[in-house]
Amino acid sequence: TSRLASFGAGTPGPQVEALLRPHGYRLGHFPQSWEYSTVGGWVVTRSSGQQSLAYGRIEQLFAGGQMACPAGPLHIPTIPASSAGPDIREMVMGSEGRFGILSSARMRVVPLPEVERFEPVMFPDWDSALTAVRTLAQIKPGLSMLRLSNAIETETQLALAGHEKAIAALQRYLRLRGISDGQCMLMIGVSGERKATRRIWGEAMAVCRQQRGVHMGPWVGRAWQKNRFRGPYLRNSLWAAGYAADTVETAVDWPKVTATMQAMEQAARDVFAQEGEKVHAFTHLSHVYPQGCSIYSTFVFRATSDHDQMLQRWQRFKARLSQCVTQHGGTISHQHGVGLDHKAYLPVEKTTRGIDMIRAVARELDPQGIMNPGKLFD
Repeated sequence: TSRLASFGAGTPGPQVEALLRPHGYRLGHFPQSWEYSTVGGWVVTRSSGQQSLAYGRIEQLFAGGQMACPAGPLHIPTIPASSAGPDIREMVMGSEGRFGILSSARMRVVPLPEVERFEPVMFPDWDSALTAVRTLAQIKPGLSMLRLSNAIETETQLALAGHEKAIAALQRYLRLRGISDGQCMLMIGVSGERKATRRIWGEAMAVCRQQRGVHMGPWVGRAWQKNRFRGPYLRNSLWAAGYAADTVETAVDWPKVTATMQAMEQAARDVFAQEGEKVHAFTHLSHVYPQGCSIYSTFVFRATSDHDQMLQRWQRFKARLSQCVTQHGGTISHQHGVGLDHKAYLPVEKTTRGIDMIRAVARELDPQGIMNPGKLFD
């Protein structure tokens, strides 16, 4: 009746959807780690699913639950909305185990969509694609996903897709439509009732056409949907072939997006150039909001046989990219949590006073400091 479903916090993503489907519902939270991550992990790291535009980040999905804390159990009631002081539910999300262990969660679910489709639109350049995405994020036609790849990522994705003859034919068609070098691909997702999705798709295409976007048809989208959770496996395959891969992500307001993206990619090139190495850097915008968007950059570089040397190289890379993010006013983590790697940069975002507030909550719930020590703060 209230569209709430209760889960043990250790329930993995596929089981969540398998349990809901017979009842005609879904949670709709699909991070790339969906096959192995859990409800509790999503909540305490404030994760984002690939279709957050329709279903929301975990903040919109987590209604309440139970947390086991050294000082005693913490109950988070499910209330539709409240103006009664600070939101305790918000304190639990992103706590990363410092306050206690989330044991159960009540989640807001929605009916299964009658139709779900993912289809790409190609733009002649980054600026026109960015304008289209920002416009769609602000007018809110009801899409479930907007995922914009820059030119290098677009080229990389098409190369990884295989089907060389089909890709070559597609490029000939795009050239006839005035799109060649510098093209950027926007993957658009729409989910819902059949009649509504037709209207939503029409509104989205009208915006894209204003920015010279060309609809590419459904087959590229079907391939993306089939492979949407395979990224971690590709990273393992790259490692076996002698290459390492890492990602860096943030979120900024719209006026900062292009400069931040370019600075992140260039910072990585500079770090590796100092050692005479190259890095393949590419980026997509994975989540969009009226105010701004996330920036998700991937870096592929040659691994070394010396593990200590490899670790030191990665540490220099990670430090430089984290500094770049904070210098441009971005969050140190939009969807991956903080943990240990990002901890040193958290005070820039939260301020010293904010970190003291987080410490105070931890002292209240975990007086001896035994819960996941070292995460978020020393």
